[in-house]
Amino acid sequence: MGLVSLVLTVVYGLAVLLPSLAVGVRRLHDTGRPGWWLLIGLVPFVGGIVLLIFYVLDSQPGSNTWGPNPKGVGGTAGAAAW
Repeated sequence: MGLVSLVLTVVYGLAVLLPSLAVGVRRLHDTGRPGWWLLIGLVPFVGGIVLLIFYVLDSQPGSNTWGPNPKGVGGTAGAAAW
């Protein structure tokens, strides 16, 4: 039973790893930072806190190097689509 649990945990971890990295990089791009900032999470204690701060910051207004703001111009484009 313990081996099955370990295998399922490893499979789940590998299945979630790539999408998690993609979401993190996308969020960093929205705030105007390169995806390489994701590596700061490897710094003990401080890295996770810095990433959390970057994740909760508002997106850059308008377009940046990686494309347009996903919230649209002025933040009302999403509401108009509903």
